[in-house]
Amino acid sequence: MSRLKRVLIILTTVVVVIGLALGGGVLYVYSNAKVSTAGTTEFSNELAVPPLAKSTVKRDGTRLFELTMQAGQKEFRAGKPTPTWYFRGSGGRPPGDAAGGDYLGPTLRAKRGEKVEVKIKNALGEESTVHWHGMHLPAKMDGGPHQMVAPGAAWTPRWTVNQPASTLWYHPHPHGKTEKHVQRGLAGMFLLDDEKSARLALPKKYGVDDLPVIVQDVRFSGAKFDHGHKILRDTGFLGDRTMVNGTLDPYKVVGDELVRLRLLNASTARVYDFGFSDDREFALIGTDGGLLEKQARMDRIQLSPGERAEIVVRMKPGEKTVLRSFPHDSYGGGWQGRLAGGDDSFDVLELRAANALRPSPDIPGELGKLEVPDGSDSVRGRFFGLVTTGINGKGMKMDRIDETVTRGTAETWTVRNDHGTPHNFHVHDVQFRVLEVDGKQPPPELRGAKDTVFVPPHKTVKLAMRFDGPADPDTPYMYHCHLLYHEDLGMMGQFVVVEKGQRAGTVRAPHSHTGH
Repeated sequence: MSRLKRVLIILTTVVVVIGLALGGGVLYVYSNAKVSTAGTTEFSNELAVPPLAKSTVKRDGTRLFELTMQAGQKEFRAGKPTPTWYFRGSGGRPPGDAAGGDYLGPTLRAKRGEKVEVKIKNALGEESTVHWHGMHLPAKMDGGPHQMVAPGAAWTPRWTVNQPASTLWYHPHPHGKTEKHVQRGLAGMFLLDDEKSARLALPKKYGVDDLPVIVQDVRFSGAKFDHGHKILRDTGFLGDRTMVNGTLDPYKVVGDELVRLRLLNASTARVYDFGFSDDREFALIGTDGGLLEKQARMDRIQLSPGERAEIVVRMKPGEKTVLRSFPHDSYGGGWQGRLAGGDDSFDVLELRAANALRPSPDIPGELGKLEVPDGSDSVRGRFFGLVTTGINGKGMKMDRIDETVTRGTAETWTVRNDHGTPHNFHVHDVQFRVLEVDGKQPPPELRGAKDTVFVPPHKTVKLAMRFDGPADPDTPYMYHCHLLYHEDLGMMGQFVVVEKGQRAGTVRAPHSHTGH
């Protein structure tokens, strides 16, 4: 009995020690998961502004851009060159800070009604693709995982711009590898203009009072990017600091009373809750798909990966203010909120007003007219249940068409996050209207045209959209979670647009464009 007693004591001691070790480890992970740069950033680097890509106009009026995907390096920190990927435009190098370098890509700009052509060259060592996020265009030109470009090859999509003025962007979309390709630096803005927006008295001098703000979170391992995932996190990569337009600790001197910030969350997993360090109000004037009908005054705007917002902030001579991402409880709080970044805060960009500012006219009372359906003419509804392993219980398959929609019709899609991990939902080719969030009217920041919407744990959104084609029964568009780790795991589906009475075709096996 004494021997048994000693064995039991030893076993109990071992169990207690293991339990304490595990508990201590969990406590360590939890306590060290919170990240904050708020109030500690020195803002020592002038903000880089991506150059406007040069283009040529062909005889038929088509505007031609050229982009090359290639490897390079950039000194994000002095004396420490980091290997990168980037887009080189025909107009020269991408944005760089005082140390120079290769990261992101130029800003493409076109007008509604223009025919656009972009020659994509792949100078990387592996295949990739370029997706036009938020653009309405034929499925074969979409740049999804079915339009891969082989190393050394070129692909030239063509389409006619037929949507309102808006802030869009472009990035790779290779199935299973999107997160890594975007993390390495392949991304850029694509701005659309139209006659209505050109007449509005809004800040519109690119790089002066109209600033692209491409926000990414990063982490470094020595001189290189750290692309890894922390343990116990199922959202994907989360960095410990942010940069804007490839600039760490950025500041921008502004010379106008009103400054327009085109915010783009180009991070792969992090959700930002943007506001200013002094809690000043700003005007939200546009969302993913273009201008709102009228401005909305607020002091916070939340953006999940892939979402955009156009805000206008008023400055006074000689003052400073910091664009900050604040902690938020959109992940449900507690353990999930801490590990997924809900408790984190970042100083993103410092705005420094000149001692004398150019006067700016007030924001117009009426901005635009939404061109997205309101749900009243939807011909059918569909449901999409989101979990990390797939959508509606199915993981992505490149040769499977999940949904078939009829050209010219509107539908209402109900999207529900079925568990405790944060997700969002992006639909290619269309802009949609958010009709409801958990059965209630959406907040002002979700009342504009959208192509990506955040869906917190156990929340439901209803979306109204119209499919204007063109019809192509054999070439699908995507819908997916834009937390790119989830997308790469297979949290994505495919739909085709067909003519009335037409059936979906057969999706051909993916192949890379190999021509020049």
